[in-house]
Amino acid sequence: MLSDRQQDLLVAVALTEFSIHYEQADPELSREAWQLAADHLVDHDVEPAEVVATV
Repeated sequence: MLSDRQQDLLVAVALTEFSIHYEQADPELSREAWQLAADHLVDHDVEPAEVVATV
């Protein structure tokens, strides 16, 4: 089972992946997914270095 922190990172990664794959098909949706990923990390006090260390 994933910890809450791991789940937070997984959601952010999934949103980022979504934004990358849909950038050409729907740029607005892509930007929204990117912003949600960033907001999710900020809301849960996840620092970029922490994401890199976890991956």
